[in-house]
Amino acid sequence: MAPRSGQPEQRGPLLPGLLLVAAALSRPAAPCPFQCYCFGGPKLLLRCASGAELRQPPRDVPPDARNLTIVGANLTVLRAAAFAGGDADGEEEEAAAGGVRLPLLSALRLTHNNIEVVEDGAFDGLPSLTALDLSNNPLRALGGGAFRGLPALRSLQLNHALGRGGPTLLAALDTALAPLDELRLVGLAGNALSRLPPAALSRPRLEQLDARLNALTGLGPDELRALERDGGLPAPRLLLADNPLSCGCAARPLLAWLRNSTERVPDARRLRCAAPRALQDRPFLDLDEARLRCADGDAYGRGEEVELAGPELEASYVFFGLVLALIGLIFLMVLYLNRRGIQRWMRNLREACRDQMEGYHYRYEQDADPRRAPAPAAPSGSRATSPGSGL
Repeated sequence: MAPRSGQPEQRGPLLPGLLLVAAALSRPAAPCPFQCYCFGGPKLLLRCASGAELRQPPRDVPPDARNLTIVGANLTVLRAAAFAGGDADGEEEEAAAGGVRLPLLSALRLTHNNIEVVEDGAFDGLPSLTALDLSNNPLRALGGGAFRGLPALRSLQLNHALGRGGPTLLAALDTALAPLDELRLVGLAGNALSRLPPAALSRPRLEQLDARLNALTGLGPDELRALERDGGLPAPRLLLADNPLSCGCAARPLLAWLRNSTERVPDARRLRCAAPRALQDRPFLDLDEARLRCADGDAYGRGEEVELAGPELEASYVFFGLVLALIGLIFLMVLYLNRRGIQRWMRNLREACRDQMEGYHYRYEQDADPRRAPAPAAPSGSRATSPGSGL
C-alpha cells in the first residue's frame, strides 16, 4: 500500500505545469500588421513590402517582434521616434519622453524604401536593436543624432545610400557614428566616397569596414593610424576592392601597410591601379615601392603624367636590344657567307672607277693640246691673196 500512498504526491507537481502550458497555448497570438507578412510568428520575422502604399512604418507591429523588414515602400522621411509611435498624432511627445513600443526588436532592414531624410532620434524606442540596414536608399540628409537611441547597435549597413548627399552628408554621418561604441560591422560600399569617415575608422570595437566600389584613390597616414588598435583589441578588417587607386608617391604608406597586414584586407589581391597611365590596371601589391614617383611639384602623386620605368618597361628595353643584336649577327653572317662575291663586286667596281677616271684624263689631255687650238681670225680690212696671183 505504500506505493499507492505515494502516487498522489507525484501527480501533484505535474498539474500546475500542465495548466501553465495550456494557458500559454490558449493565449491568442499577436496579429500580423496590415500590409505585412509574418513568417513563423512575429517573434521570428515580419516583412512589409507594399510598394508606394506604405508611407510610414506600420504602427501595429507586435511588441514581441524580433526582426522587421520593410522593402519597396515609399517612406521618404524617417521622423523622430518613427518606430516608437512618433508619427502618430498626439504621440510624438510621449515617444520623445521615452516610450518603447518594440523593446525586443534586434534587426531592422529598410532597404529600397526611397528614404531621403533620417531625422534626429529616428530610431528612438529600439533599445535592443543590434543590426540596421539602410542600403539602397537615396539619402540626402542625415541628422547628427539619427542613431542616438541605439546603444547596442553592432551592424550598420549604408551600401549604395550616400552617393547623392555630397560632403555635407558625409560630415553628418561622421557625427552620427560618434556615439556608436559597440559598432562592429559598417557597410559603405558603392557610395562614391573619396575619403572614409574618421568616426567609422576609429570605432573601438570595429571588426570590418566595407569600402568597396567607391572613389578612393588611396588611404593617407592618418587613416592608416586610425585603423590601429591599442589595449589588445583586434584590428579591423578593411575591404577596398574596385576603388580607383592612384599609384603615385602618396600610395607608398598604403603599399607598405598592406604588405605588413595582408590578412586585414581580404581582397588585397584585387586592388588595381587606375593612374598613372603607365601602371593602369596593374595589381597594386605587385608594385615596387621605389617606382612610385610623383610628378614635378606634386608631393601627393596626383599628376597622371608621371613617367614610371617599371619592370615591364625595362623588360621591353632588354627585348629590343636582343632583337637588334640578333639582326646585327645575321647581317655579319650574310657578309661572311658572300665574301667572295663581295670581293669580286669590289674589284669590278674599282676597275669601273679606274676606266672612268682614265677617260676623264684622256679628254683633259686632248683639250689641253695647243696644236688642237683654233687659228686666229683675219682682220676685216685686209684683202686675202691667193698664191698664184703674183703679187
